[in-house]
Amino acid sequence: MDEREFNDLSEQIFARIERSLEANHEALDCERLAGGNLEITCPDDSVVIINRHAVNREIWVAARAGGFHFRLQDGVWVDTRDGAELLQKLAALLTQQSGEVVRLT
Repeated sequence: MDEREFNDLSEQIFARIERSLEANHEALDCERLAGGNLEITCPDDSVVIINRHAVNREIWVAARAGGFHFRLQDGVWVDTRDGAELLQKLAALLTQQSGEVVRLT
């Protein structure tokens, strides 16, 4: 995958995350940062950051629980350590960090 394709595919999943949070989770504030990255602020003002790492063609998530790297495999963004799918892992991280049950569609 070249950088352009990576940017297009990562933008699609970022937009999906953003839409899902805005539609279903008012307590979480999702904001675009420079470069199109996402910053999700929880009710206690803690933050989860989702950014692109173009060199490795990965999406990185930084949360209170740690840092996670996701790589596209067969059309799905999966954790490079445990194979968990990005949306499921992110929902679990946000649930843990915010205290609100988060579901991402």
